[in-house]
Amino acid sequence: MEFLFNDLSLMGQFLDIATLEKAMGRLMGMREAIRGSGRELYCHRDIGNASVVDDVVFSKAVQRLLPDKKRAVMQWITRQGPFWDDERGHGPDEWLECYDGKVVTDSAVGEAAYRSLEGNCCHLVSLEPSSWEYTPITVTWRPDNGERTVDITNYWKKKTLDEALQKASPPINSWEELERQSKKRFAHLRFSKSGFHSLRGQPFVDSAAHQIHERFRVLDTFRNSFDEHGQRTQKGHEIYQEHFTGDRAWFSDSSDDEKHRFGKELTFSHPTTDTPLFCPWHGKVRTSELRVHFSWPVRADEPLYIVYVGPKITKR
Repeated sequence: MEFLFNDLSLMGQFLDIATLEKAMGRLMGMREAIRGSGRELYCHRDIGNASVVDDVVFSKAVQRLLPDKKRAVMQWITRQGPFWDDERGHGPDEWLECYDGKVVTDSAVGEAAYRSLEGNCCHLVSLEPSSWEYTPITVTWRPDNGERTVDITNYWKKKTLDEALQKASPPINSWEELERQSKKRFAHLRFSKSGFHSLRGQPFVDSAAHQIHERFRVLDTFRNSFDEHGQRTQKGHEIYQEHFTGDRAWFSDSSDDEKHRFGKELTFSHPTTDTPLFCPWHGKVRTSELRVHFSWPVRADEPLYIVYVGPKITKR
């Protein structure tokens, strides 16, 4: 679960510093709640230049707050962050827009949508008052070959945020925690004992861990999408179309050339029989070029084995 501060909710709407101070008090309270849960509220590095009061930019207006409040806000937006544009997913040429046609490329709204489409659980936190006091925020991404729409949960009240944090799963802060949570949660997957070993020594990347977790979730649901006759259900067909086909598919087979060149590396020890198991099918994690290799095809009468989680094997 990730949280991005909605920079578009800073829209020059404040009539005076007193109103801004109250709004910032609410926002910083939500930030503290997020940090108290072991997570962070990300902002944009350039947020200080947003207009807030009478064409005065945010960083200048904050200087008029009480010293302790000024210090906390300035540390967040200038030094502590974290800053989502340091790990930016969408490019400036991506076309992302809200339901009303408002283009949200280069904003936290666009980034939250892009990350969500990539498999991260990404939410927004907006200022109150603003024109962004609604949820979900529906965003459509329009690449060259079609379009995809996603709903982003948005918070502007601390009470609803607190309720969501209480219900949320514990944050994943290490590869070991990712392994523990995945083996506990995804009952329809069979994990190899050594499946996560290749992550050891790799720098932990929060967004990559969330993407891996989401790949497991989809595979777990896909494995459970068969009827009493062993036929794929409508849900299973939908998952296949959404995540196994197209240029942005999460899962795909290795190419014939890769199978030939990396046949040995793509062969793993069967989790139950120790016999060789060829697993060229994999889930893609674009953040850190990580891969999840699993058994294929997925059938109703066979386990779905996760045999490898780690750096891309077929690098040339």
